[in-house]
Amino acid sequence: MHRVIAIALAGASLGGCSSMSWDMFKSAPPTVQVRLESNPPGADATTSLGQGCKTPCSVSVPAPDAPFTVAFALPKYQPASVPVNVVRNPGDFTTPASVTTDPNPVFAELQPAVPPKPVRKPHRPKKPKPAAPAAAPADAAPAAASPFPDPNAGKR
Repeated sequence: MHRVIAIALAGASLGGCSSMSWDMFKSAPPTVQVRLESNPPGADATTSLGQGCKTPCSVSVPAPDAPFTVAFALPKYQPASVPVNVVRNPGDFTTPASVTTDPNPVFAELQPAVPPKPVRKPHRPKKPKPAAPAAAPADAAPAAASPFPDPNAGKR
């Protein structure tokens, strides 16, 4: 009878283990608080990890294994992108492990957008206007307009 009870208890305890998940022993991935700033303020800042806000602000990002970027955009200013490195400190017996970013705060100096130069039409030289003809004698044939004086004018 003792064997039956021992087998029943062992079966019940193993049945409880089957519903247990090893995921409960895993820790959540660490998050990093990143401060985002720009000059001028009010830019839309978006990380390559998906989080974003309007500067100045802070976002909480899951600590990635690789560097990421922050893109800054503001109307009438050129967009800017800043690379961010992830620094992992493993810790020891006296200090816990930590994750930080470099730089923090992430800062972007936005440059004004250069307005496009107006498109100029090509310069076309003006056509010279014909000079008003001088009073010619009635029997003289009309001469073609010329900027040079007529060498025969005045001779008769």
